[in-house]
Amino acid sequence: MSVTVRESGPDVAGVAERLWDRAGRWRGAGIAVGILALTRLVQLVFLVVLDHATAEPAGLRRNLLIWDGGWFQRVAAGYPSGYTYGADGALQGNELAFFPLYPMLIRLLSALGLDSGSAALTVSWLASIGAAVALHLLGTSLYGRRAGWALVAICCGAPMSVVLSMAYSESLFLALVAGMFVAAHRQVWWAAGLLGLGAALTRPTGAAAAVALAVAAVIAVRRHPDRKWPPLAAAAVALAGVPAYLGWVAWRVGEADAWFKIQTAGWGTSFDFGASTIDFLTGTLTVGEGWVPMSVALILLAALAAAGVALAGRPWLPLAVYGLVAMVLAYGQAGFYHSKPRLLLPVLLTLLPSVVAAARARPRVAVLAIAAWAAFGLWYGAYLVAVWPYTI
Repeated sequence: MSVTVRESGPDVAGVAERLWDRAGRWRGAGIAVGILALTRLVQLVFLVVLDHATAEPAGLRRNLLIWDGGWFQRVAAGYPSGYTYGADGALQGNELAFFPLYPMLIRLLSALGLDSGSAALTVSWLASIGAAVALHLLGTSLYGRRAGWALVAICCGAPMSVVLSMAYSESLFLALVAGMFVAAHRQVWWAAGLLGLGAALTRPTGAAAAVALAVAAVIAVRRHPDRKWPPLAAAAVALAGVPAYLGWVAWRVGEADAWFKIQTAGWGTSFDFGASTIDFLTGTLTVGEGWVPMSVALILLAALAAAGVALAGRPWLPLAVYGLVAMVLAYGQAGFYHSKPRLLLPVLLTLLPSVVAAARARPRVAVLAIAAWAAFGLWYGAYLVAVWPYTI
């Protein structure tokens, strides 16, 4: 009778496989950041060229800090204690309309010695890097590595991706939302809850992300009833974000609906169940003048069609819920029509059909199609900043 003795020792093959897989993930994230850098560089070139073609060039830095960028810098200096009124006594918009996380980060960097403009751009650019990595991880988790890179390229080349380079909160919001979905999909609930809370304290549409996280939590609880508290706690933390800020504004001003009044007075923003959006689309597509309004109308219609195609493909339910709620908020509110494509940038649902198609296509076809999309999108955003006279 023979006895075989197996020597214990390290699993060399297993260790090597794990190291190779880890190196592959880092390499994938590096490619995603490279895609982001390429799109940002091309867009900055477009911005400079278009700006120099105008009668009174503003300069690259000023273009990156205009409109909401100025508001966020003022918020970083401190919120007002109440309403703001004009010389005629009419209520005006003020800094309380802007959610706190992005300006808090600006203030933090300013305390380290940066001026507020440089701090705002630094936060935005760093957040863009985080967004690129999170988008790559999300696309890879849902559809595979090629889809992860395609999601980064399509999102960073979208018509309003210019805000990823500006002192706007979209890059931070996108990083937090995509990171939240990655954490929830991988069931790292403490991270999902904190990222969801961060998204809810960055933009009002963080409420849509929180609802989506709650859906992910319910799915997790149904699958694993014995491990229900981590997902439920994560959802509760994220859901508290938007009400917490709105409640703080109400307490600071002394009226329960103070935030909504400030938004309406300053930017005409109110929820009218899509009536103003329908009026804009009807008027623009029948008797409207100017190619920018027409392009915005077509973008809004194309986004609706893309969302329908995405839903027909039965995407991951939390991502679908987030996209639907975010689109209802964007289409359902009154406000500047030329800001709506920017509000759709972080929705992600509208990008899924193109992402899936690019992942399945031959690499050369996918690269050429995405390059053509990005060439138009990067030029379009630069034009609206450097030439178009109204806020985005």
